[in-house]
Amino acid sequence: MKIKSLVIVKSNKVIEASYKLSLYEQRILLACIAQIKAKEKLLEDCKFEVSAADIAELSSLDNLNNVYKVLAEASEKLAERWIIINDPDPDNPKTKVRRTRWISAIDYQPGEGKVILRFAFDVIPYLSQLSREFTQYKLKYVTQFKSAYSIRLYEMIVQWLSIGNRELEVDWIKSQLQVESNYPRVGDFKKWVVDVAVNEINQHSNIWVNYTQRKAGRTITHFLFTFGEKEPKKTATTKANGTPQLIPLFTGHPEYTVDSEAVLDEHQRLKTKPEPKPKKTLDSDKKSKITGLKRAVTHG
Repeated sequence: MKIKSLVIVKSNKVIEASYKLSLYEQRILLACIAQIKAKEKLLEDCKFEVSAADIAELSSLDNLNNVYKVLAEASEKLAERWIIINDPDPDNPKTKVRRTRWISAIDYQPGEGKVILRFAFDVIPYLSQLSREFTQYKLKYVTQFKSAYSIRLYEMIVQWLSIGNRELEVDWIKSQLQVESNYPRVGDFKKWVVDVAVNEINQHSNIWVNYTQRKAGRTITHFLFTFGEKEPKKTATTKANGTPQLIPLFTGHPEYTVDSEAVLDEHQRLKTKPEPKPKKTLDSDKKSKITGLKRAVTHG
């Protein structure tokens, strides 16, 4: 299975939920979510296989040694994690918070190098049959991240990609990432979480992002993120033998435009031979003196 070619679809309730996962736990979870057909009904007994080869692909690892061990250990920790969803049910506004596990069961198959997971009942509605208020992106855009926080910030930004900017309260981001006690100082939070995530998003994903900060007095209270999709890179076409395909000037190729009048003018200039420079001539006085000397020598 080509994991990187799959698409992630999540309810915005999950994008903005409060939870904390390690990088490998994130990769296992995304590998499962990517297998869900978002508009189809997901049942509690639906099973999702994740192999050591899948994790190696998501992690860009060439060596599979110990990858199954990492997969099994991370899956076990993932099954113990909670996700906290605010205002989980629009039809029941009295419920303000829902606390649920991600995973309800894990089957281990060490001989096959894989695990089989099932999602918890209460998280299923946020991963399937999504018709509104959801975010989707290609899994390959986050596979090169080395920080789990980069994935979270990327999702929060992609959720608002069509708008191009989003202001987030610093304390809210800390709460959703569950890192309040890890980074009580804003400076450390910026350095070890936000800046790392922004750099990885700019380097490895399909979007670019910048951010500024807003203060209340001397305290940084909000980050204002601006972002957009990167321009697609133009690649030269190649022939079957691997050599670059040359593009004639006048083929009307959509990626190349030529000022035809300028080209023709230049061609005409090169075609026309320049006029020879005039030879230097002597003035009449000098010429007559030389003629007189020649006559004197001849008749002498």
